[in-house]
Amino acid sequence: MKPTKKKRLALDLLRAQPAERPDPADRPHPANIFVDVIERVKPIIVAIETDRERQLPFGPFGPFFLPFFLPEDDGPPLGRSFGSGFIIHPRGYILTNQHIIDRAGEIRVRQGAFVRPARLVWQDVRRDLAVLKVSAPRPLPAAVLGSSDAARVGEWVIAIGNPLGLENTVTVGVISAKHRSVRTGQHDYDDVIQTDAAINPGNSGGPLFNLYGQVIGMNAAIVRGSQSIGFAIAIDSIKPRIAAYLPR
Repeated sequence: MKPTKKKRLALDLLRAQPAERPDPADRPHPANIFVDVIERVKPIIVAIETDRERQLPFGPFGPFFLPFFLPEDDGPPLGRSFGSGFIIHPRGYILTNQHIIDRAGEIRVRQGAFVRPARLVWQDVRRDLAVLKVSAPRPLPAAVLGSSDAARVGEWVIAIGNPLGLENTVTVGVISAKHRSVRTGQHDYDDVIQTDAAINPGNSGGPLFNLYGQVIGMNAAIVRGSQSIGFAIAIDSIKPRIAAYLPR
């Protein structure tokens, strides 16, 4: 009995199918615009751990603004705090927030399985900036600093850091606003980028990237009790103050 026309068509379609489906890795999904950027920049990001004397978690502004690292619970006189940072010079200079290393007795920089002691070489308390130094046997990969002035509201951004001690946590969002001014008990943030990329305790000091993998800001503060309102210090306001620690 000869196959019907419908059966012949089905057989022809089966013969036309490849023996195996193509590997998705050979054809990356066109919407995965963040993956390559993240893989490229991860080596410049570090987690920062400090053993320090605890202090009151809120400044005179109460709980409205909360620097990410501050503990919210009572505890013993000494506590371990977590933060983030990123390498700005191959010789081991790292940029972070000053509040992360404030009153720290010991500072450690973690990158995967590697843990190195770090020392403070410069800080600006009012602007919440600090530069650390670690020793390394070979030059380290360093961040490419972009232009926060050139960034536009609505542009995609990527935040990577160490929230709650979870290294290399990635979140994405957009620039919600630019040139905000934020005041906390100790710090004045004169030029910050507002973003809805999720930022949590421990992200402080970590980089905010554009889709070219350039750092356009450093995550610094959140509005306590809000949803999707975070602030990053604009990198163009930081560059003149850390010029001595950048490659020449």
